[in-house]
Amino acid sequence: MPRRPTLLYVTDLAYQARGRRYCDEDILLGARLREDFDLALCHPRDAGALADAFDAVVVRNSGPVLAYQDAYDAFRERALRDGTRVYNPLCGKADMAGKQYLLDLTAAGLPVIPTADRAEDLDRLPAADRYVVKPRLGADSIGLRIVPADEVRDHIDGQVLVQPRVDFAYEVSFYFVDHDFQYALYAPHADRRWALEPYRPTPDDLEFARRFIDWNTLDHGIQRVDACRAPGGELLLVELEDLNPYLSLDALDDEGRDAFVVAMKASLHRFLASAPR
Repeated sequence: MPRRPTLLYVTDLAYQARGRRYCDEDILLGARLREDFDLALCHPRDAGALADAFDAVVVRNSGPVLAYQDAYDAFRERALRDGTRVYNPLCGKADMAGKQYLLDLTAAGLPVIPTADRAEDLDRLPAADRYVVKPRLGADSIGLRIVPADEVRDHIDGQVLVQPRVDFAYEVSFYFVDHDFQYALYAPHADRRWALEPYRPTPDDLEFARRFIDWNTLDHGIQRVDACRAPGGELLLVELEDLNPYLSLDALDDEGRDAFVVAMKASLHRFLASAPR
């Protein structure tokens, strides 16, 4: 009987997220992945010590890295040095590397909420009554503030990004495995971000989302493109999550969940068969 691949599945089952139950999603995925792989779960603080015993490390709902930054930095450094297979691969250019990409995409003229990090660049942003100030290394809205226009300069300290507050109609997320679109969900009520419903994207919507997936050049892994529908009707990127995106699988029906699991299994098999980077 051929040897089954082994996976170290990194998750924090105790993490309390607003409006989401991370543990339920990882219990489901862990059970389904065991159909194809020998799998063990561990807390993100333990991943570095255990990784060498497995064929690959799968980083899932491990919570914001800020909660265990030293342990994550050590794990990442060791994985890159030793060639450890990590899924998603550690070469992502989006949230995995902080929020610098929002500045880069703004400078490149891509459809993203305009972003600045210096007081002298504020005049390049659309005028607004209120601005969103977020940490460069923030996650899960930690440290995010909304401030009036006459105070925004007081909050710029080199560690934050500034964006005009957009009165969007709704937020929508597009979920990809490798470069393949899987499903989309949206929050029809702007004040209830995680009350998600299925969304049928238009061809233009998918072209918008694929533009950022292509930009990130991750050959393998799961990515979530978060966008908002701006007052003019266009979509603007809010976030490109390429480290440990929550998948909201509970918002899908059984057929949708099964299809995602099939896609993730196939992706992992391809990843394990690929040449190490």
